[in-house]
Amino acid sequence: QGKLVESGGGLVQAGTSLRLSCVTSGRASASYIMGWFRQTPGKSREFVAAIGRSDLTTYYADSVKGRFAISRDNAENTVYLQMANLKPEDTAVYFCAAGPSGGIYSTEWNYWGQGTQVTVSS
Repeated sequence: QGKLVESGGGLVQAGTSLRLSCVTSGRASASYIMGWFRQTPGKSREFVAAIGRSDLTTYYADSVKGRFAISRDNAENTVYLQMANLKPEDTAVYFCAAGPSGGIYSTEWNYWGQGTQVTVSS
């Protein structure tokens, strides 16, 4: 089984930065593609960013491109999401995900964290 634990969420003002962390264990480890999704009430989970296993190729949703950066430390089994210039529309529960192939749809990912709330005030 894989386990993912997110941290780093909180309440921040628009224009500021925040860094989310996700520690992985078990099968959700360095051998998997890692990603971040977010979800607001009444909406489906939305792809935010993903990073490859060893080549570290990154992918971003258009809505966060240029503001968010995903990275990973395979030695520490940790993936990060650095968020800059936050906007009120970034408010959501952010989920860490792991899977063998990744993708922009949540159904393509095998393991999920419990989520961490990010609230951006205007």
